[in-house]
Amino acid sequence: MSTHRTLILLRHAKSDYPPGAADHERPLAPRGIREAGLAGDWLRANAPVPDAVLCSTATRTRQTYARTELTAPVRYVDDLYDAAPGTVIATINTVGDEVDTLLVIGHEPAMSAVALGLAGAGSDSAVAQRISEKYPTSGIAVLQISVSWSDVELGSASLVGFHVPR
Repeated sequence: MSTHRTLILLRHAKSDYPPGAADHERPLAPRGIREAGLAGDWLRANAPVPDAVLCSTATRTRQTYARTELTAPVRYVDDLYDAAPGTVIATINTVGDEVDTLLVIGHEPAMSAVALGLAGAGSDSAVAQRISEKYPTSGIAVLQISVSWSDVELGSASLVGFHVPR
């Protein structure tokens, strides 16, 4: 069991707005398909390989994960769709300690609120500033955690990176 964990928060890629599609069922736009692939490329080159993925059940988040071409086991979680930040953290708290790197794929405004809310000692203030200004589609926040997933709470992580693949 590692005491150094990585939490990666990925906002879904750019979605389309087809006529008559409910918000939950909106697919990725062509730009989103490309950017989700770029997000996967960036993660493989710059972040630890995820051991597990928590993903919203929305079509656009599922498609984002598929297009990253990452292969970690994924759990689709209804509560991550239209989630409050506390719900996202509570879902993270359910992850077992055998997971060293966790990828969470969700939506705004929860992803930015979770990244900023977890940011505590050792966080990069420039990264926090960028996230507070805008967390675009395909945005990837990287946090370092030194506690068990069950103990993740506000201020318990170091926000160390933010990337927007384009």
